[in-house]
Amino acid sequence: MAIKTQTVVDPFAGAPQRFAAGVLGMWVFLIVIAMLFLGAIMGYLVVRLHPDPAEPFIPKGATGLPGVLVFSTIALMASSYFMRLATQKVRLAQWQHAHAAMSATLVLAMVFLALQIIAWVTLWRNNIHFGDSLYAWTFYVLTGLHALHVLAGFIPLIRAWSKTARRAYSPEHPEGIVYCEMYWHLLGAIWLMLYFTLWLGMRT
Repeated sequence: MAIKTQTVVDPFAGAPQRFAAGVLGMWVFLIVIAMLFLGAIMGYLVVRLHPDPAEPFIPKGATGLPGVLVFSTIALMASSYFMRLATQKVRLAQWQHAHAAMSATLVLAMVFLALQIIAWVTLWRNNIHFGDSLYAWTFYVLTGLHALHVLAGFIPLIRAWSKTARRAYSPEHPEGIVYCEMYWHLLGAIWLMLYFTLWLGMRT
């Protein structure tokens, strides 16, 4: 009596299938991060729209968001553009342009963080301290949470920068830089939502 054997098909046997699975996994990861920030923004809105009658949300003497955040926003949006450009150049095997675009992305990301620090120092010098009011607490927590994710993003950014310098990607296998681009665009979108929310909520 013959015994029939069952052929097992590996759904991730080919590179395109593994890439598609990786992109799907990245989307799941990004959704989790987005939900974290959405929850934080919702919490902020609840506090802002229902302040304590005995204590105004915006403390006396507060001047609103530091103006330097406008420039940090521009820097982050520009870094997102160069990140996209780097991915495009990798797909075209234009390695020098890809590496130059990744270098610009890294520099602009550092500029963004430097300007964020200046914004925090500006508020601190204006006596808007972390534990003094919900106004200060929410600003430092929301912007600090985003800054931590930007710092975490430096690990894949530096790796992608190094691999473009070594031409370690190929048009057929751009997986790493694609995942990096997805993460970086999410941080840009989240920052725009955060900035708009804080701008509306912290106007005097």
